Amino acid sequence: MAQIDIVVGSVYGAAFLVAETLMDELAGQGHECSLHEEARLEDISPTRFLLLVSATTGQGDVPPNLEAFAADLRERAPYMKGLHYALVAMGDSSYEHFCGAGRQLDTLLLELGAQALQPRLEIDATVVDEPEVVALAWLREWQGQL
Repeated sequence: MAQIDIVVGSVYGAAFLVAETLMDELAGQGHECSLHEEARLEDISPTRFLLLVSATTGQGDVPPNLEAFAADLRERAPYMKGLHYALVAMGDSSYEHFCGAGRQLDTLLLELGAQALQPRLEIDATVVDEPEVVALAWLREWQGQL
């Protein structure tokens, strides 16, 4: 079974609920999961799978509890070849920078050599009332690849 680091950036709790739901599903399948609410670069390992769940704030900004992690990626620019990940980006399409935080993180990871196992999932709060249901269906489509 896979070892998985789940990094979550949440403001009002919806992204945290999504991360917990995905963690419960993965742990139920026998995977070893660690949930990181205040992640730093040192918290993840290229030998483990990275699952990122991020809300978007302000002008497409990363949530405050994920700022240190994003800053580590930008400023330290570690070579991340070998790291496999999947990303859930959450936002509100009535704003100009829809899913901006998740898109930024996805771009950073790819530029640093990490490999996305699946295309980024974008969840629109104006359309979806239960983002954890959508994210769980997405996970179930590909979790056999872990």
